[in-house]
Amino acid sequence: MDKLTRVIRTDMADESRVVGAGTHARTAADGLAEGFSVENDGDQEVSITRVHVNTPEAEQKVGKPIGSYITMDIPKIREKSRDLYEKSCRMLARELKKLIHLDKKETVLVVGLGNWNVTADSLGPKVAQYVLVTRHIYEFLPKEVNDTERPVCAISPGVLGITGIETGHIIKGIVDNVKPGMVIAVDALASRSMNRVNASIQLANTGIAPGSGVGNKRAALTRESLGVPVIAIGVPTVVDAATMASDVLDLIMDSMMQHAGQGSEFYKMLSEIDRDEKYRMIIELLEPYSGNLVVTPKDTDDIVEYLSKLVANGINMALHENIGPDDVDRFLQ
Repeated sequence: MDKLTRVIRTDMADESRVVGAGTHARTAADGLAEGFSVENDGDQEVSITRVHVNTPEAEQKVGKPIGSYITMDIPKIREKSRDLYEKSCRMLARELKKLIHLDKKETVLVVGLGNWNVTADSLGPKVAQYVLVTRHIYEFLPKEVNDTERPVCAISPGVLGITGIETGHIIKGIVDNVKPGMVIAVDALASRSMNRVNASIQLANTGIAPGSGVGNKRAALTRESLGVPVIAIGVPTVVDAATMASDVLDLIMDSMMQHAGQGSEFYKMLSEIDRDEKYRMIIELLEPYSGNLVVTPKDTDDIVEYLSKLVANGINMALHENIGPDDVDRFLQ
Protein backbone atom coordinates (compact mmCIF):
# COMPACT_ATOMS: atom_id res chain seq x y z
CA MET A 1 0.00 0.00 0.00
CA ASP A 2 1.22 3.51 -0.81
CA LYS A 3 2.44 5.52 2.13
CA LEU A 4 -0.33 7.69 3.54
CA THR A 5 0.39 11.34 4.21
CA ARG A 6 -0.84 12.25 7.64
CA VAL A 7 -3.76 14.70 7.61
CA ILE A 8 -4.61 16.55 10.81
CA ARG A 9 -8.27 17.48 10.66
CA THR A 10 -8.91 20.68 12.54
CA ASP A 11 -10.60 24.03 11.94
CA MET A 12 -8.64 25.74 14.72
CA ALA A 13 -6.00 28.14 13.41
CA ASP A 14 -3.66 27.90 16.39
CA GLU A 15 -3.74 24.09 16.14
CA SER A 16 -2.72 24.43 12.48
CA ARG A 17 0.14 26.65 13.64
CA VAL A 18 1.33 23.93 16.03
CA VAL A 19 0.97 21.18 13.41
CA GLY A 20 2.77 23.07 10.65
CA ALA A 21 3.16 21.79 7.11
CA GLY A 22 4.71 18.40 6.46
CA THR A 23 3.84 14.96 7.71
CA HIS A 24 5.12 15.05 11.28
CA ALA A 25 3.29 16.97 13.96
CA ARG A 26 5.28 19.94 15.22
CA THR A 27 5.16 21.64 18.58
CA ALA A 28 5.28 25.31 19.48
CA ALA A 29 8.88 24.74 20.64
CA ASP A 30 9.87 24.23 17.01
CA GLY A 31 9.37 27.96 16.55
CA LEU A 32 6.95 30.10 14.59
CA ALA A 33 7.15 30.37 10.83
CA GLU A 34 8.01 33.74 9.37
CA GLY A 35 5.03 35.65 8.07
CA PHE A 36 2.61 35.25 10.95
CA SER A 37 2.41 36.47 14.51
CA VAL A 38 0.78 35.26 17.71
CA GLU A 39 -0.62 37.29 20.61
CA ASN A 40 -1.84 35.96 23.95
CA ASP A 41 -4.37 37.74 26.14
CA GLY A 42 -7.04 37.06 28.76
CA ASP A 43 -6.70 35.09 31.98
CA GLN A 44 -7.13 31.57 33.36
CA GLU A 45 -10.92 31.69 32.96
CA VAL A 46 -10.93 33.00 29.39
CA SER A 47 -7.63 32.84 27.52
CA ILE A 48 -7.33 34.45 24.09
CA THR A 49 -4.91 33.58 21.29
CA ARG A 50 -4.71 35.79 18.21
CA VAL A 51 -2.97 34.39 15.14
CA HIS A 52 -2.30 36.83 12.30
CA VAL A 53 -1.34 35.23 8.98
CA ASN A 54 0.36 37.94 6.92
CA THR A 55 2.10 36.41 3.89
CA PRO A 56 1.38 33.82 1.17
CA GLU A 57 4.26 31.71 2.51
CA ALA A 58 2.73 31.65 5.99
CA GLU A 59 -0.63 30.89 4.41
CA GLN A 60 0.83 27.73 2.87
CA LYS A 61 2.55 26.62 6.06
CA VAL A 62 -0.34 27.31 8.43
CA GLY A 63 -2.96 26.03 6.01
CA LYS A 64 -5.21 29.05 6.61
CA PRO A 65 -5.90 32.08 4.37
CA ILE A 66 -4.26 35.43 5.10
CA GLY A 67 -6.15 37.15 7.90
CA SER A 68 -6.74 37.22 11.65
CA TYR A 69 -7.86 34.26 13.78
CA ILE A 70 -8.94 34.76 17.39
CA THR A 71 -9.44 31.77 19.67
CA MET A 72 -11.10 32.02 23.08
CA ASP A 73 -10.49 29.03 25.36
CA ILE A 74 -13.01 28.75 28.22
CA PRO A 75 -12.12 25.46 30.00
CA LYS A 76 -14.77 25.77 32.74
CA ILE A 77 -17.66 26.90 30.54
CA ARG A 78 -19.27 23.44 30.90
CA GLU A 79 -19.84 24.21 34.61
CA LYS A 80 -22.39 26.85 33.53
CA SER A 81 -21.36 29.57 35.95
CA ARG A 82 -23.45 32.69 35.33
CA ASP A 83 -20.50 34.97 36.06
CA LEU A 84 -18.28 33.13 33.57
CA TYR A 85 -21.12 33.11 31.02
CA GLU A 86 -21.50 36.90 31.19
CA LYS A 87 -17.73 37.43 31.14
CA SER A 88 -17.43 35.21 28.06
CA CYS A 89 -20.25 37.10 26.32
CA ARG A 90 -18.54 40.43 26.97
CA MET A 91 -15.12 39.21 25.80
CA LEU A 92 -16.60 37.64 22.67
CA ALA A 93 -18.40 40.91 21.90
CA ARG A 94 -15.16 42.85 22.45
CA GLU A 95 -13.16 40.64 20.08
CA LEU A 96 -15.94 40.66 17.46
CA LYS A 97 -16.16 44.46 17.53
CA LYS A 98 -12.47 44.61 16.58
CA LEU A 99 -13.28 42.77 13.34
CA ILE A 100 -16.35 44.86 12.41
CA HIS A 101 -15.57 47.98 10.39
CA LEU A 102 -19.01 49.26 9.42
CA ASP A 103 -21.22 52.29 9.87
CA LYS A 104 -23.69 51.52 12.66
CA LYS A 105 -26.63 51.81 10.25
CA GLU A 106 -25.32 49.21 7.81
CA THR A 107 -27.12 45.86 7.80
CA VAL A 108 -25.43 42.72 9.10
CA LEU A 109 -26.58 39.27 7.96
CA VAL A 110 -26.02 36.45 10.47
CA VAL A 111 -25.91 33.00 8.84
CA GLY A 112 -26.38 29.89 10.99
CA LEU A 113 -24.60 27.12 9.08
CA GLY A 114 -25.15 23.43 9.80
CA ASN A 115 -27.74 20.69 10.02
CA TRP A 116 -30.33 21.28 12.75
CA ASN A 117 -31.14 17.54 12.71
CA VAL A 118 -27.63 16.61 13.94
CA THR A 119 -26.90 17.77 17.48
CA ALA A 120 -23.17 18.36 17.05
CA ASP A 121 -23.82 20.32 13.85
CA SER A 122 -26.78 22.37 15.10
CA LEU A 123 -24.84 25.24 16.67
CA GLY A 124 -25.28 27.60 13.71
CA PRO A 125 -29.08 27.25 13.38
CA LYS A 126 -29.48 27.61 17.16
CA VAL A 127 -27.39 30.79 17.20
CA ALA A 128 -29.48 32.25 14.37
CA GLN A 129 -32.57 31.50 16.46
CA TYR A 130 -31.26 33.61 19.36
CA VAL A 131 -29.90 36.55 17.34
CA LEU A 132 -31.77 39.81 17.96
CA VAL A 133 -33.10 40.68 14.47
CA THR A 134 -34.08 44.28 13.80
CA ARG A 135 -33.97 44.86 10.03
CA HIS A 136 -37.73 44.48 9.67
CA ILE A 137 -38.28 47.16 12.33
CA TYR A 138 -36.13 49.60 10.33
CA GLU A 139 -38.20 48.80 7.25
CA PHE A 140 -41.74 48.78 8.64
CA LEU A 141 -41.58 50.71 11.94
CA PRO A 142 -38.72 53.19 11.53
CA LYS A 143 -40.05 55.48 14.28
CA GLU A 144 -39.71 52.66 16.80
CA VAL A 145 -36.01 52.13 16.11
CA ASN A 146 -33.60 52.81 18.95
CA ASP A 147 -30.41 54.66 18.01
CA THR A 148 -28.37 51.96 19.74
CA GLU A 149 -29.69 49.21 17.45
CA ARG A 150 -28.22 48.13 14.13
CA PRO A 151 -30.31 46.55 11.33
CA VAL A 152 -29.66 42.82 11.69
CA CYS A 153 -31.19 39.85 9.88
CA ALA A 154 -30.56 36.12 10.27
CA ILE A 155 -31.01 32.93 8.25
CA SER A 156 -30.43 29.20 8.71
CA PRO A 157 -30.04 27.91 5.15
CA GLY A 158 -29.78 24.22 6.05
CA VAL A 159 -27.37 21.88 4.29
CA LEU A 160 -27.08 20.46 0.79
CA GLY A 161 -28.66 17.15 1.83
CA ILE A 162 -31.79 18.94 3.06
CA THR A 163 -32.25 21.64 0.43
CA GLY A 164 -30.51 20.22 -2.63
CA ILE A 165 -28.87 23.63 -3.04
CA GLU A 166 -25.31 24.61 -2.17
CA THR A 167 -25.34 26.78 0.94
CA GLY A 168 -23.05 29.27 -0.77
CA HIS A 169 -25.59 29.76 -3.57
CA ILE A 170 -28.41 30.40 -1.09
CA ILE A 171 -26.38 32.97 0.84
CA LYS A 172 -25.19 34.64 -2.37
CA GLY A 173 -28.81 35.11 -3.46
CA ILE A 174 -29.74 36.63 -0.10
CA VAL A 175 -26.72 38.94 -0.11
CA ASP A 176 -27.54 40.16 -3.63
CA ASN A 177 -31.08 41.08 -2.56
CA VAL A 178 -30.66 42.24 1.05
CA LYS A 179 -27.31 43.94 0.37
CA PRO A 180 -25.81 43.68 3.89
CA GLY A 181 -22.57 45.45 4.71
CA MET A 182 -21.20 42.27 6.29
CA VAL A 183 -21.98 38.60 6.82
CA ILE A 184 -21.33 36.79 10.11
CA ALA A 185 -21.28 33.02 9.52
CA VAL A 186 -21.61 30.71 12.53
CA ASP A 187 -20.76 27.01 12.30
CA ALA A 188 -19.73 23.99 14.36
CA LEU A 189 -16.02 23.20 13.99
CA ALA A 190 -13.65 20.27 14.43
CA SER A 191 -10.71 20.35 16.85
CA ARG A 192 -7.76 18.00 17.30
CA SER A 193 -8.07 18.17 21.11
CA MET A 194 -10.90 16.86 23.28
CA ASN A 195 -10.06 19.57 25.82
CA ARG A 196 -11.31 22.15 23.36
CA VAL A 197 -14.56 20.47 22.39
CA ASN A 198 -17.47 22.65 23.54
CA ALA A 199 -14.97 24.85 25.41
CA SER A 200 -13.52 27.19 22.76
CA ILE A 201 -14.75 29.84 20.35
CA GLN A 202 -12.90 30.90 17.20
CA LEU A 203 -13.40 34.09 15.21
CA ALA A 204 -11.85 34.82 11.81
CA ASN A 205 -12.14 37.62 9.28
CA THR A 206 -11.37 35.31 6.35
CA GLY A 207 -14.75 33.66 5.84
CA ILE A 208 -15.42 29.96 6.20
CA ALA A 209 -15.54 26.72 4.20
CA PRO A 210 -18.41 24.72 5.77
CA GLY A 211 -17.55 21.12 6.67
CA SER A 212 -13.83 21.41 5.95
CA GLY A 213 -12.78 20.17 9.40
CA VAL A 214 -14.46 16.80 8.88
CA GLY A 215 -13.51 16.37 5.23
CA ASN A 216 -16.86 17.52 3.79
CA LYS A 217 -15.79 20.83 2.30
CA ARG A 218 -18.52 22.84 0.58
CA ALA A 219 -18.39 26.14 -1.32
CA ALA A 220 -16.60 28.75 0.77
CA LEU A 221 -18.31 31.85 2.12
CA THR A 222 -15.75 34.62 1.63
CA ARG A 223 -15.48 38.24 0.53
CA GLU A 224 -14.51 36.95 -2.92
CA SER A 225 -17.58 34.71 -3.28
CA LEU A 226 -20.18 36.99 -1.65
CA GLY A 227 -18.83 40.46 -2.41
CA VAL A 228 -18.95 41.62 1.24
CA PRO A 229 -16.70 40.98 4.26
CA VAL A 230 -17.37 37.66 6.01
CA ILE A 231 -16.59 37.02 9.68
CA ALA A 232 -16.66 33.39 10.78
CA ILE A 233 -17.51 32.32 14.33
CA GLY A 234 -17.28 28.69 15.36
CA VAL A 235 -17.25 26.35 18.32
CA PRO A 236 -15.48 22.96 18.05
CA THR A 237 -18.04 20.26 18.82
CA VAL A 238 -16.23 17.17 17.45
CA VAL A 239 -12.78 15.60 17.17
CA ASP A 240 -11.69 13.45 14.24
CA ALA A 241 -11.36 9.92 15.68
CA ALA A 242 -8.21 8.97 13.74
CA THR A 243 -6.44 12.18 14.72
CA MET A 244 -7.38 11.75 18.38
CA ALA A 245 -6.20 8.12 18.47
CA SER A 246 -2.93 9.06 16.76
CA ASP A 247 -2.27 11.91 19.20
CA VAL A 248 -2.94 9.63 22.19
CA LEU A 249 -0.46 7.05 20.90
CA ASP A 250 2.11 9.79 20.25
CA LEU A 251 1.80 10.95 23.86
CA ILE A 252 2.18 7.39 25.15
CA MET A 253 5.23 6.76 22.97
CA ASP A 254 6.87 10.04 23.97
CA SER A 255 6.29 9.27 27.65
CA MET A 256 7.74 5.75 27.29
CA MET A 257 10.80 7.12 25.47
CA GLN A 258 11.36 9.64 28.24
CA HIS A 259 11.27 6.95 30.91
CA ALA A 260 13.33 4.46 28.89
CA GLY A 261 16.25 6.85 28.63
CA GLN A 262 18.18 7.78 25.52
CA GLY A 263 20.54 5.04 24.37
CA SER A 264 18.48 2.07 25.55
CA GLU A 265 17.24 -0.56 23.09
CA PHE A 266 13.62 0.21 23.97
CA TYR A 267 14.20 3.92 23.27
CA LYS A 268 15.79 3.07 19.93
CA MET A 269 12.87 0.82 18.97
CA LEU A 270 10.28 3.50 19.79
CA SER A 271 12.22 6.24 18.01
CA GLU A 272 12.32 4.17 14.83
CA ILE A 273 8.54 3.83 14.66
CA ASP A 274 7.24 5.81 11.68
CA ARG A 275 4.50 8.12 12.95
CA ASP A 276 2.89 8.30 9.51
CA GLU A 277 2.86 4.50 9.27
CA LYS A 278 1.17 4.38 12.67
CA TYR A 279 -1.47 6.81 11.42
CA ARG A 280 -2.03 4.61 8.35
CA MET A 281 -2.65 1.59 10.60
CA ILE A 282 -5.22 3.57 12.60
CA ILE A 283 -6.99 4.50 9.37
CA GLU A 284 -7.08 0.82 8.36
CA LEU A 285 -8.55 -0.18 11.73
CA LEU A 286 -11.30 2.42 11.41
CA GLU A 287 -12.34 1.39 7.91
CA PRO A 288 -14.87 1.86 6.40
CA TYR A 289 -15.57 4.89 8.58
CA SER A 290 -12.07 6.36 8.84
CA GLY A 291 -12.96 9.55 7.00
CA ASN A 292 -16.34 10.04 8.67
CA LEU A 293 -15.83 8.95 12.28
CA VAL A 294 -15.84 11.80 14.78
CA VAL A 295 -16.10 11.88 18.57
CA THR A 296 -18.31 14.18 20.64
CA PRO A 297 -19.31 14.16 24.36
CA LYS A 298 -22.59 12.51 25.35
CA ASP A 299 -23.96 15.78 26.82
CA THR A 300 -23.49 17.63 23.53
CA ASP A 301 -27.20 18.42 23.14
CA ASP A 302 -27.26 20.33 26.42
CA ILE A 303 -23.96 22.17 26.07
CA VAL A 304 -24.55 23.13 22.41
CA GLU A 305 -27.82 24.77 23.43
CA TYR A 306 -25.97 26.65 26.18
CA LEU A 307 -23.10 27.72 23.92
CA SER A 308 -25.46 28.82 21.16
CA LYS A 309 -26.97 31.35 23.56
CA LEU A 310 -23.50 32.50 24.60
CA VAL A 311 -22.40 33.03 20.98
CA ALA A 312 -25.69 34.72 20.05
CA ASN A 313 -25.43 37.06 23.03
CA GLY A 314 -21.85 37.94 22.11
CA ILE A 315 -23.00 38.77 18.58
CA ASN A 316 -25.96 40.79 19.86
CA MET A 317 -23.79 42.79 22.26
CA ALA A 318 -21.27 43.51 19.49
CA LEU A 319 -23.90 44.65 16.99
CA HIS A 320 -26.19 46.62 19.30
CA GLU A 321 -24.84 49.27 21.66
CA ASN A 322 -25.48 49.55 25.38
CA ILE A 323 -26.99 46.11 25.95
CA GLY A 324 -25.69 43.28 28.12
CA PRO A 325 -26.39 39.56 28.54
CA ASP A 326 -29.39 40.18 30.80
CA ASP A 327 -30.95 42.57 28.28
CA VAL A 328 -30.53 40.12 25.43
CA ASP A 329 -31.93 37.22 27.45
CA ARG A 330 -34.98 39.35 28.29
CA PHE A 331 -35.59 40.35 24.65
CA LEU A 332 -35.45 36.72 23.52
CA GLN A 333 -37.80 35.24 26.12
